[in-house]
Amino acid sequence: VAPSIRLSPATRSLFDEPLAIAVRGLSPRQQVTLRMSLRDERGELFQACARYQAGDDGELDLARCPALPGGSFSGLEPMGLLWALQPQKPFWRLVKRDVQSPFVLQLEVFEGHGDTPGRLLAQAQHERAFLRDGVRRVPVREGRIRATLFLPPGNGPFPGIIDLYGTGGGLPEYRACLLANYGFAVLALAFYGYEDLPKEMKEFHLEYFEEAVNYMLQHSQVKGPGIGLLGISKGGDLCVSMASFLKGITATALINGSVANVGAVLRYKDVTIPPLGMNRKRIKVNKSGLADVVEVLNNPLEGPDRQSFIPLEKAECRFLFIVGQDDRNWKSEFFAVEGSKHLQAHGKEKPQIICYPGAGHYIEPPFFPMCAASMHLLVGMPVVWGGEPKAHCEAQIDAWQQIQAFFRKHLAGKPSGTSSKL
Repeated sequence: VAPSIRLSPATRSLFDEPLAIAVRGLSPRQQVTLRMSLRDERGELFQACARYQAGDDGELDLARCPALPGGSFSGLEPMGLLWALQPQKPFWRLVKRDVQSPFVLQLEVFEGHGDTPGRLLAQAQHERAFLRDGVRRVPVREGRIRATLFLPPGNGPFPGIIDLYGTGGGLPEYRACLLANYGFAVLALAFYGYEDLPKEMKEFHLEYFEEAVNYMLQHSQVKGPGIGLLGISKGGDLCVSMASFLKGITATALINGSVANVGAVLRYKDVTIPPLGMNRKRIKVNKSGLADVVEVLNNPLEGPDRQSFIPLEKAECRFLFIVGQDDRNWKSEFFAVEGSKHLQAHGKEKPQIICYPGAGHYIEPPFFPMCAASMHLLVGMPVVWGGEPKAHCEAQIDAWQQIQAFFRKHLAGKPSGTSSKL
């Protein structure tokens, strides 16, 4: 019997779903190397490989067989070939630009454990999709808003969320789209570097974000009375500012966000919040030319930098802070703890803070490979983001469940689903 690969689901799965991988028809205890490949939409190649030994019956099930040392990972890692994917081009991050097309995985099984691949024994392809069947993708160009709304299948209304990314700009849709697969109406909102929006991060006006909030509150498919906000990195402090100044926000979740305004002036009506001061001399560059910027920002509790601290005590919502404890972009845990102290000092409810040891800055939906380093638009050079691949992957899986449970609890008025802590 020729060796064959068995995948479950067989041909297509959602990107954030587990994928079961097995190889059948090998010789008893045969040594093989498995290689996973993926090309992003720019044609850049990501690869991971692992060394295995088949069982006495010639079967190899990644859920039961540990990977042997010498590959991209070792140990019992059923999803290792996905989370260990690494770009062949240095400092390149895996992002999904067009959520309407899947990523295509190529899996190959080679004979032996050599440094160069042995004879090809079997191969298979698998699609990793972002849109569940029936999810509607609606481009939004109303007033100044530049966004995409994702609506779950079925008759709403659904709990509504606005989703913001960071300093990369543009309009990333993949997290909003994946979240809509679970019954949320999610608006992926661009705020600069997209179409006719400002080209650079110089200053932001909260009135723009207020327009987006009102759009969601008035939408027939969005269940009121309030909506949720989800932001990562710079998107996180924008969410804190929105929650602090705008009405209609019930729940705000931040992924490695800041409680000080960073990178650009923020204006709302007669209020101006300056960006937190920084000192580029505190950048540390390692031997391979990578910058560590974690010490660059000033302390928002000291001197004139206090003006950058966002008055989150004005917010009428619940907060969730997701923190990667190895975030090298900025001090996410410090921001979360100070935000919590500040809220409680003003008689507000203590926010939920979930810390993940070994997780870096870019905590993405499950099974995105950890990006260790890439270009930082504001710094103008490649920076390290922190994180240890396996711990980071586990953090992404848990954080994804925690975020959904948080929004279900506070937006839908239903008890939250149980979620395992790491």
